Amino acid sequence: MNSDGPYDPPEGALSPLNPGPMKLVLNRRGSTVWEVKTELGPYAVKVGYASKTHAWTALAPAREAAILRQLTRERILSGEWERGTWSAQPWRKGDSLYELWEPHRFESEPTVPDVGEALSCAVALAALHEKGWVHGDVQPAHFILGRTAGTFLIDLALARGGAVPRGYDFPYRGCLVHYEAPEISASVLESGTAMPTRESDVYALGASLFISATGWRHVDYPDDASREDQRRAIVAGPHRPVNVPGVLGSLVPHMLSRAPADRPSSAEVCETLSAAL
Repeated sequence: MNSDGPYDPPEGALSPLNPGPMKLVLNRRGSTVWEVKTELGPYAVKVGYASKTHAWTALAPAREAAILRQLTRERILSGEWERGTWSAQPWRKGDSLYELWEPHRFESEPTVPDVGEALSCAVALAALHEKGWVHGDVQPAHFILGRTAGTFLIDLALARGGAVPRGYDFPYRGCLVHYEAPEISASVLESGTAMPTRESDVYALGASLFISATGWRHVDYPDDASREDQRRAIVAGPHRPVNVPGVLGSLVPHMLSRAPADRPSSAEVCETLSAAL
């Protein structure tokens, strides 16, 4: 095993779970994620460590656990290990928004996505906002749509809105750039940090709906562009024309408004999608 992982769940994470079979799900950018079978159902065990470019990834699992404890009554575990922190939370079964909408993506023109599925994502985001939190890392992979359990908005390590233990906290330095609002990218370019808002979350949801429906990033830049160049492109604008059929064709451009005050709230997004059903 090298310094980039993957890392096995620490004993402190496994002993309270009385685990059965485990499956490695993800290992990248300072996080190893395992699906662990337990008597209470499957759990996601996240093992955080400092990546080559980011030290904060070592703290992310414990920070997310502290946030989840304020949002849910489910059993959330966390602790420290020699390279960082770990957490354990119930596994969310389903498909990501990007995976689910793959059949709608065509080179010439996308077909109409399921408005109910878009609404379920908006409802999940609006519910978080209603509780006083901002997600800060909205992207298609973080919406998990289950057939029976509903839609979950996962990966809350960058969320803002409540108290977080000082030892596990860290500044917000932006998210996956493809979904950053112009004001977030501009702030990161200027100072290295930013403050996510409900408005930037709505922008990111719009960008998530657009790329999931079309396969295209909402702003055009080369695939090998540096993060700095990606952010400059987002700040300079404009976004690609939104050619998604149906209600999303008019709603997504509104969500991608450059001025935060011009964007609909997450609740208003829900209202618009509900009216189109």
